[in-house]
Amino acid sequence: MRRADRLFRIVDAMRGGRRITAAQLAALMEVSERTIYRDIADLQASGVPVEGEAGYGYVMAEGYHLPPLMFTEAEITALVAGARLIRAWGGAEMAAGAEDALRKISAVLPETARARAEAVAVHSVAPEMTPELAARLDRIERAVQAKERLEIGYADGAGAASTRIVRPLGLWFWGKVWTLVAWCELRDDFRVFRLDRIGALEPAGPFREEKDRTLAEFFRLGKHRRG
Repeated sequence: MRRADRLFRIVDAMRGGRRITAAQLAALMEVSERTIYRDIADLQASGVPVEGEAGYGYVMAEGYHLPPLMFTEAEITALVAGARLIRAWGGAEMAAGAEDALRKISAVLPETARARAEAVAVHSVAPEMTPELAARLDRIERAVQAKERLEIGYADGAGAASTRIVRPLGLWFWGKVWTLVAWCELRDDFRVFRLDRIGALEPAGPFREEKDRTLAEFFRLGKHRRG
């Protein structure tokens, strides 16, 4: 968790006059109590009216509020709907991020805007997103960010199996299907792989970006083939 996110969550945990100990905050944030002590000191130094001390607990002075975010009704609908879609159709880490985003949005919106957000009647159900597929999506997304080659077991639409080493470049969502855009070292070309057809998934070492093997080049060439 980023430090800025942790500080936000600490303030949020003390909203409404709730007293909370450093041990409770440390467990909630999954950090040490010493880290919490430093965070509390930083919040106090920045003007956040946190009262209390180690061993007794902390409470935020009554009347302190986080600055409200200003969104239009259309923006609120888009944010809430998007977060709910990712919560249903994303990986486990994406879903947790969407849940945190919804909580943060609700925490800092003015009362009328918060009521509007809670009234958004857009929901999503994703029975296709099994825990295995969600975990695979998270794993591949991390590989995209880290520029990590992957060795994958893949079965095409006809059921033919192959093993590929790919350079993951990006993820596309097609309504009910996630696909991976990658440079396939077996085919020496761009390929698109359905995540629900990927079986084994192993790290195969880092790769360096090459200008003719990038996502931008994939788009420029208009490649939409599948492996």
